[in-house]
Amino acid sequence: MKKILVIDDDPIERRLLQTVLGKVGGYEVLTAENGQLGLERAVASVDAVLLDLQLPDMSGMEVLKKLKASRPALPVLMLTGVTDIQKAVEAVKLGAHQYLTKPFENDQLLITLGHALEKTELLSQMEELRQRAGKGPALSRILGHSPGTQEVVAKIRKIAASDITALIQGETGTGKELVARALHDESSRRNKPFVAVDCGALAENLLESELFGHEKGAFTGADRKKEGQLVLAQGGTLFLDEVGNLPMGLQAKLLRVLQERQVRPVGAEKSIPIDIRFIAATNAPLESESEEGRFRADLYYRLAEFTINIPPLRDRMEDLSELARHFLVEASVEFHKPVGSFSGGANLLLSAHTWPGNIRELRNVIRQSVLLTPDNTIHKEQVRDLLGKSKSRRESPGPVEVPILPGQSLKEIAEKAVEESEKQAIRSVLKATGGNKSQAAKVLKTDYKTLHVKIKKYGLKASEE
Repeated sequence: MKKILVIDDDPIERRLLQTVLGKVGGYEVLTAENGQLGLERAVASVDAVLLDLQLPDMSGMEVLKKLKASRPALPVLMLTGVTDIQKAVEAVKLGAHQYLTKPFENDQLLITLGHALEKTELLSQMEELRQRAGKGPALSRILGHSPGTQEVVAKIRKIAASDITALIQGETGTGKELVARALHDESSRRNKPFVAVDCGALAENLLESELFGHEKGAFTGADRKKEGQLVLAQGGTLFLDEVGNLPMGLQAKLLRVLQERQVRPVGAEKSIPIDIRFIAATNAPLESESEEGRFRADLYYRLAEFTINIPPLRDRMEDLSELARHFLVEASVEFHKPVGSFSGGANLLLSAHTWPGNIRELRNVIRQSVLLTPDNTIHKEQVRDLLGKSKSRRESPGPVEVPILPGQSLKEIAEKAVEESEKQAIRSVLKATGGNKSQAAKVLKTDYKTLHVKIKKYGLKASEE
């Protein structure tokens, strides 16, 4: 129960405030009839102070200054008569949360006090988050209590201490790198390097040098020796994000590294022994990719010694509130803007959205909402506008009709339906972007190479692109 201190020399006013705050507001109320006694009682763990400007032994302004000197974060509401408004405004400049002019409505008092307590709590959370930002283990940053999230956490704890190679599978934006970092943080390698390589972000001709390194003069432009990421991760963890984008040639070389635990830089005569833990991630089902010949089956089985599947946000909506609150505090810290709550309408819109961009989309919406809101609450208008602009909420290209052939199983029919939906979506977005594949990949939240492979797979012609 929150403790509120009332400092007022009027006994009738004190009793009235004690009744309103205690019986109506549900607060524990302490009182003081002068400034000195108020300062003594404020030393106790009170959560807010209601302070009259006119006191018999010292001015309310003097009491305010002393309160703020000893407890800067303590919210203070000034109580003032109509003739003292100028002083009350000065008090706000000195750090008072707000002032109330006597006589005031009980609802007005409770609402203003509630906002003051909420702001103080948010500022406390912001400071705590600021102090531990980037320092806490990744496992503590995997937020949510849904069964799906707890299963992921349990798997991390189960294998983190081992050196088993792990494959993390999940849609874009679900937090695959965070899971990889948690595996590293919880392992005996936590004090060694964690090196992340995005296999979909580098051109094919640069990937080999980036991963394996090269000797000086190994190829045109190699004017100095370069250590690859495999060597830089020595003793620690190498995280291969979107590993499905590796070209077949590099897949064979990576397989050899996994088998022999040695790496040979481009142009080198000798191999270098390595001691690293491998973690890979993909947003595509690698087992299916290997079955269809787009990914080496032997490499898949090497990487998938242990698999962690991260469910999409739409399948763990129980986590939405906790995640949204976390991103709200995070954005408030970053933007120095104490936004403390969501309106009921905003909460409804957040809960109704399907979040195709997953946690990354949620974080972006919350961050932008914090910047856009005119006060300390995120309203439905900000959320509605942001979700309305989201490319992930584009209209569906229409129902997909899949011909059912005699003898087909339900699984085969479902797989065909997925392929037809994917094909239709790619065709629709390519048309909307004028055939610009890079832009289409961004709209579809995938990488350029994956989109290119899909275009070839579905036989989309230049006219359709």
